[in-house]
Amino acid sequence: MNKLKSILLLFIIACIASAAPTQADALSIKKETMPNGLIVLYVERHELPIVMTTLLVKASQLDEEPAKAGAANLTAKMLTEGTATRTSNDISSSIEFIGGSLQAATNTDYTGVSLSILKKDIDKGFDLFSDVVIHPSFPADEFARKKELVKGSLKQKEEEPSFVAGREFIRDVFRSHPYGRLAEGSIGSIDGIERADIVRFHNEFYRPENSILAVVGDLSPDELKKLLDRYFSSWKSSGAKAPSVLLPAPPVQTQAVVDIIDRNVTQANINFGGIGIARDNHDYYAVSVMNYILGGGGFASRLMKVVRDEMGLTYSIGSFFAAGKYPGRFEIDVQTKNESAGRVIDEILRQIKIMKSEPISDAELRDAKDYLVGSFPRRLETSRKIADFIVATQYYNLGDDYIDRYRDYIENVTKDDVFRVAKKYLDDRNYILVIVGDKKKLKL
Repeated sequence: MNKLKSILLLFIIACIASAAPTQADALSIKKETMPNGLIVLYVERHELPIVMTTLLVKASQLDEEPAKAGAANLTAKMLTEGTATRTSNDISSSIEFIGGSLQAATNTDYTGVSLSILKKDIDKGFDLFSDVVIHPSFPADEFARKKELVKGSLKQKEEEPSFVAGREFIRDVFRSHPYGRLAEGSIGSIDGIERADIVRFHNEFYRPENSILAVVGDLSPDELKKLLDRYFSSWKSSGAKAPSVLLPAPPVQTQAVVDIIDRNVTQANINFGGIGIARDNHDYYAVSVMNYILGGGGFASRLMKVVRDEMGLTYSIGSFFAAGKYPGRFEIDVQTKNESAGRVIDEILRQIKIMKSEPISDAELRDAKDYLVGSFPRRLETSRKIADFIVATQYYNLGDDYIDRYRDYIENVTKDDVFRVAKKYLDDRNYILVIVGDKKKLKL
């Protein structure tokens, strides 16, 4: 019976896309701040009897001590492993019994705790949801087990050349900045994390005034207010700001760095790039258009057309800007035969030089804009996507009218804007290049 409930919930979630609004501006987002400081974003949708909830907590690797790297991730993973009144088994069996989903995960900037629940079980769902956020007990046996699981996962990933290349790339790009390490930490840093560390981390950062809650689905304003009063009003503000960790400035790259890692593989994994931009950078939209043309547009991008279609040296090549709270990274990823690695790298550099020295065409500008504007509603096509999206826009201070203004942001980008940001943010001289491949066969 429990499996049938889970299947039913998954089916309903899949159906939400067909009931989603066709225009992004069809959303009506209500916003309020509870007395304890918790920001609440609310979208009322009655197409299906389901509620999606996302709690964003400003707690991530940005808030860790370097020696305790992975503490934020472990804290999130331990939320559902026990509370003051529930065991790990109690939590998992309870959410499974009502066919819901309760998860927590940490990325580079924040932690997200999500709940998916049918309307009829909303009280039970919110009871569990609030309990794991506010009253986790971090049982010692579960903590020890979780640490071993995370370390085991890291050891397993060491066998994947793409993982090794990505890990070394962020280390080389960011150095001592927190973006330069994995959210999971390292095996050494995980060994150094004690239960007391994550208890302290939770106490310091899991606070209502340090969080944003999004609720999307089949709830009236009165129903939501009753739920918030019942389950989140007891979450008290400490009255003090969460402690801040002094972060080093993102490093300035003054020369090219080539990092070759020898592995017995037939395909070389290549990561190329450097420091990018922050999410609140006013150039973000021009950079989005520029990157689509260079390597972010799939088969429509220049890198794909040349390196894949014309040269036949890879199955896939792409570029992206990982824009975060602080300047993230610009990265080009590609796999190719060891023997053709040099030719691929040369072509990457050539395409970057062209982007910096020659204006794009009218057709390229129009195609990039059409795609970015046309694909935007897909970010909001399900209640889960809406909940995740609106907490992120709030976190990055993009404005309460961001959804309505996005089209104009993109449409206002000119060819001169693209040319300007290409020269500003693309570097064919002072770059980071990481290659995981067979040194005996690499031809650079």
